[in-house]
Amino acid sequence: MIMLQRSLTYGSPAEDMEVRIQVHAPVQGEKDWSCAYEIAWPDGPRRGYGYGVDATQAMLLALQAIGTDIYTSDYQRSGRLRWEREGRGYGFPVPRTIRDLLIGDDAQTFG
Repeated sequence: MIMLQRSLTYGSPAEDMEVRIQVHAPVQGEKDWSCAYEIAWPDGPRRGYGYGVDATQAMLLALQAIGTDIYTSDYQRSGRLRWEREGRGYGFPVPRTIRDLLIGDDAQTFG
C-alpha cells in the first residue's frame, strides 16, 4: 500500500519528465520492520528499503535513503532536477554524513 507520493521534475533538453517517488507502508517482519520505496528515474526505477526496529524508524530510514539517492544522483548534479521551484530542495532528509550536499530549504530544514 502506497502511503506517500511526491513528484519531482527533471528538465531534459527535449522535455520535462516526471520523477515519481512512492513510499509504501511499513511492514513488520519476523525481527524488524521494512519500508519499501521507489524512485521512477527517467532511465529506470530505483527500489530500496528502510529497515528499523519499529515502523517509525523504518519509514524515517526509507525517507533518508530517498534523500541520499536524490542528492547523489546525476540528475541532481545536472542542476535540472526540481520540486516546485529550482534550487529549493526536494523535501527529504539525508544522513548527517552528506548534509553538505543539501540545497535551498532542505539545507535550512535538515542541515
